[in-house]
Amino acid sequence: MPSKRSFFERLTGSVNLEDDEIVEEFSSKTIKKSDSVKSIHPAFVKEKASKDEWMQPEEEEGQLSVDVYQIANDIYIETMVAGVRPEDLQITITRDMITVRGKREQARNINDEDFFSRELYWGSFSRTISLPNEIEIEDAEAMEKHGLLIIKLPKVNKDKQAQLRVKSS
Repeated sequence: MPSKRSFFERLTGSVNLEDDEIVEEFSSKTIKKSDSVKSIHPAFVKEKASKDEWMQPEEEEGQLSVDVYQIANDIYIETMVAGVRPEDLQITITRDMITVRGKREQARNINDEDFFSRELYWGSFSRTISLPNEIEIEDAEAMEKHGLLIIKLPKVNKDKQAQLRVKSS
């Protein structure tokens, strides 16, 4: 005889999988059209999907690894973009955030069964970084050297002052 279900199990409808009788009861349960939807726990209902539909991988973007640091009046972001053409990189900047997007395409088509190991990332990637200080968007610079992308973001100088002349009309 199964032990008494806990309050949490009764509240959520969960089952204790250590209880062999409950596992056997649910594993032998078959769903018929005549069964009401309320009598079947949602965890045991499988939606019908075509074979091809569930096997299709979702298009996911890889996340770019970055180093973010500051030197004097500038914030620097460094990331490896080896194998990415400069025209395949998109850098979007606001005063307090930066997004780097790109796509790395594999040059050769090799059958999956011919790989012994597969560790490199091919496809779209992106990374959005909240900046610790506001920056001057117009003065930002980006350069790539030997696969290393370096983005220089000058900080806003809040102490900067300018004299404004009053014109008379």
